[in-house]
Amino acid sequence: MRQKNPLRAPLAVAAAMLLGAAGFGQAEPAHGIAMYGQPALAPDFVSLPYVNPDAPRGGRIVLGELGGFDSLNPFILKGNAPWALRSLGYETLMGRSWDEPFTLYGLLAESVETGEARDWVEFTLREGARFSDGSPVTVEDVLWSFRVLGEQGHPRYRSAWEKVATAEATGPRSLRFTFTTADRELPLILGLRPVLKKAQWEGRDFAQSGLEAPIGSGPYVIAGFEPGRFVLLRRNPDWWGRDLALNRGQHNFDEIRIEFYADAGVLFEAFRGGAVDIYRESSAARWQSAYDFPAIATGRIVKSEIPHARPTGISGLVMNGRRPVFADWRVRDAMLHAFDFEFINGVLTGGTQPRIASYFSNSELGMGPGPAEGRVRALLAPFADELLPGALEGYALPVSDGRPSNRQNLRMAFARLEEAGWRVGDDGVLRDADGRPFTFEILLRQGAAESQKIVDILAEGLKRLGIAVRISTVDNAQYTERTDAYDFDMAFYAVGLSLSPGNEQRLYWGAEGVTRPGTRNWMGLASPAAEAMIEALLTSETHEEFVAATRALDRVLTTGRHVIPVWYAPSSLIAHRATLRYPETIPIYGDWIGFLPDIWWSERE
Repeated sequence: MRQKNPLRAPLAVAAAMLLGAAGFGQAEPAHGIAMYGQPALAPDFVSLPYVNPDAPRGGRIVLGELGGFDSLNPFILKGNAPWALRSLGYETLMGRSWDEPFTLYGLLAESVETGEARDWVEFTLREGARFSDGSPVTVEDVLWSFRVLGEQGHPRYRSAWEKVATAEATGPRSLRFTFTTADRELPLILGLRPVLKKAQWEGRDFAQSGLEAPIGSGPYVIAGFEPGRFVLLRRNPDWWGRDLALNRGQHNFDEIRIEFYADAGVLFEAFRGGAVDIYRESSAARWQSAYDFPAIATGRIVKSEIPHARPTGISGLVMNGRRPVFADWRVRDAMLHAFDFEFINGVLTGGTQPRIASYFSNSELGMGPGPAEGRVRALLAPFADELLPGALEGYALPVSDGRPSNRQNLRMAFARLEEAGWRVGDDGVLRDADGRPFTFEILLRQGAAESQKIVDILAEGLKRLGIAVRISTVDNAQYTERTDAYDFDMAFYAVGLSLSPGNEQRLYWGAEGVTRPGTRNWMGLASPAAEAMIEALLTSETHEEFVAATRALDRVLTTGRHVIPVWYAPSSLIAHRATLRYPETIPIYGDWIGFLPDIWWSERE
């Protein structure tokens, strides 16, 4: 097993905290911008600290994905587009360093300027920025892109656009956005908006799904595809940004082919057989037991464990509070008790994986199990009457004895259900006061074998409570369509969270998501306390205030009992072709978004 250097997260985070005490204003055009303090890299930096700046270029990598696709436009709600297109085919005004909590450096823009209150931001485009067809990236393209994404694009783009009061050109290569209110994060969010070519969409409906990809300026262009089966991306030999310091050591493969599989088992067999170059393992037990095939023995495939220091995020079974069956928190609490995590973890991972304790656990932003104190308690106090048990007093997830009977927790679950008005009849069926049986559907994505095993065990426990569960497995397109419309009772859910949560939290937990389709608010949360904590973290002026607000938000979310959390991996488990390499230095976010395949490369056989 390949050994890696230790994470440098404590140093990076400490530096960010120290810099947070410095002035927040951006008095003049700068090469980068940080959420708090100043960027860690100087204007003359030569590469990001976690890349191999001398990585060889060339070769090919084949990735495997579950599901399929029926669209090549990744910026709209309609259709299902391959995830990789957003990062590999399109560029933004600024690019992120994954070794800092939230810092951006110039990409399409050579500089950024914002006022001390951050109530406006101005970007200046690089003179040589070009789209893949060779045409220049203009101020007009940027203004159009931001407007069309905000008005017709995926809902994730709308909330930020609604805060823009004016958007205007201030010069041949410069443009300014003035906000309706000061917002520390909004300049960074706009810096991460993709820029598309306006002329391509003249007289056409941008929001209509289809198999024509928007023209971008990124390192790769689509060289071939077959809907639902594969996409072939080829590095643009005329890519304008190949020599930028921000891009040095990145985007090293000549070709990236993404193969789509309907079933996880078939994908793993394709990897074993050499049809796919990389497999990301989600089960620690399988990591120990399922990798004894010949390619491992001969060294053609190697196993790498890549650590990280990012929050766990939330992953597990989400309960849709829009449905009457899950509207009562006591019912949701019963589901948490009925879920025998210790037994399931033992069966599926050998008991090796730690459980997600809260949305921001595994970081300084996590709530912790004890009572709320100090600034955290002060933030929550005005909402004491609406907060659920545990938010102020302290809360931890139910723990079982690891036996399949789960008797003690099932007794607690039954007590909670009785408090909520449910009773078991003579026929052994749990019913409400009107005699309606307790039954619901769990929605699963086709090919998710581990998810199927988890819900099978849960359904068996619920059966002993008199609850009938229907398990529905649908293809990737149907799963996306139904979850975007919140057409489910319970479903598998995963939200990755960063060390710098911001405006996206409104997309995740904001009350607008109760009715607006396509948000991450699958649980249907409408909480004034959550909204206030999001506002507090967005308006924090010091690192300490920011941490307190995030911990308070974590308490509201976790004690809301909306998700039955499963486990997380403190290290990513990746098996791959031995000739595929990645740098020894690991950023604080580990192998998150900007790592695979961006900074990998291929050695010659």
